[in-house]
Amino acid sequence: MNSRYKIVGLGEVLWDMLPGGKQLGGAPANFAYMASLLGDEGIVASRVGSDQLGQETLRKVTELGLNTQFLQLDPQQPTGTARVNVDADGQPVFLITEPAAWDFLEWNSEWQILAHQTDIVCFGTLAQRSSQSRDTIQKFLRAVPNTGLRVWDMNLRQEYFSAEILEESFKLSQVVKLNHEELPTAIRLLGLKFGSEEDAARRLLDLYGLKLVCVTRGARGSLLISPSETASHPGFQVKVVDTVGAGDAFTACLAHHFARGVPLVQINESANRFAAWVASQPGATPPRDEQQLKKVLSVG
Repeated sequence: MNSRYKIVGLGEVLWDMLPGGKQLGGAPANFAYMASLLGDEGIVASRVGSDQLGQETLRKVTELGLNTQFLQLDPQQPTGTARVNVDADGQPVFLITEPAAWDFLEWNSEWQILAHQTDIVCFGTLAQRSSQSRDTIQKFLRAVPNTGLRVWDMNLRQEYFSAEILEESFKLSQVVKLNHEELPTAIRLLGLKFGSEEDAARRLLDLYGLKLVCVTRGARGSLLISPSETASHPGFQVKVVDTVGAGDAFTACLAHHFARGVPLVQINESANRFAAWVASQPGATPPRDEQQLKKVLSVG
């Protein structure tokens, strides 16, 4: 229960250009940081440009206490950025630049060794928009040991997804997290009929032999479904500053506890609590709060 896992956030790292200034972001980077707050070894596996933003990325990742060893440097492509506007409900609206360095992830011996050592890997959909990065991500996932846990945090963005990408990602996953808006989109893209959230989640669980499906519902909490358990949580009410990174905190907490065999009811409470705390803070990588972490880690 107390072992420290090697947890990889695989895919895009970018700068969120927020109204109040830029913040390091990208779901995999946020996930890795949150995993490190929970006591695991969080690692970002991505690619940045050999430009000023790339150098700032390396400095920021180091400041966050994360290893920069698996951040590849691209001599030609720019470091990724996303313009983020926050709506009246605190929800982020993204406009992601293209191309970016993370569209050119390279499968090399260093990443292969990392994959073989990985206990948990989390990947998304966005970084699979280019064929090169999609191929690299899939090779990484296939190289993770059978004892490892492959988590897909769907994160559909703009037009950067297709039925083919979703199908392949489901097949390479054991745990799938998606939100209440992405669920009907995914179901229909796969040519299935959407009924209730629970029926749809269970259909995916059975169809792809998954260990867990998580449906997040924003301020209304989340639904977790495994072959043997179902757990629903209403969420925690907090004063929202912005929700950037809250979903990534949820995923990190979900993976941390699920890999340790914690019951779904307790996972759901902890993950919602962690996500609510991040939503109450500015940016996706708030400084550690020992009191909050104690609550999040107190299960069982």
